[in-house]
Amino acid sequence: VQLQACGGGSVQAGESLRLSCATSGFTFADYSIGWFRQVPGKDREGITCIGKSDGRSNYGNSVKGRFAISRDNANNTMYLQMDMLRPEDTAVYYCAARIGSKWDSWGQGTQVTVSS
Repeated sequence: VQLQACGGGSVQAGESLRLSCATSGFTFADYSIGWFRQVPGKDREGITCIGKSDGRSNYGNSVKGRFAISRDNANNTMYLQMDMLRPEDTAVYYCAARIGSKWDSWGQGTQVTVSS
């Protein structure tokens, strides 16, 4: 199982970034997927996830209305569109997948830095 996140970078507040996560080694369409982020010294925060089949997504209050998760089952890839970025969005972002209740497959993380 492999998840490879990319698309991070340094932007100004108010700008946008789109993260991608290419996956392999498992049947992507059978898994729920999500994005998490972590700041040094703090716990990893779940920010959004989307189900495997019904397409329903959930968002944390900190990103609701600004971020959008999507998936391309044909290409085994997930995305995170991040708009109206804020300095407090600065973190390492991780993609993850699960087939049960536990997030057990993780990407390596990509750094997002938002300056004011």
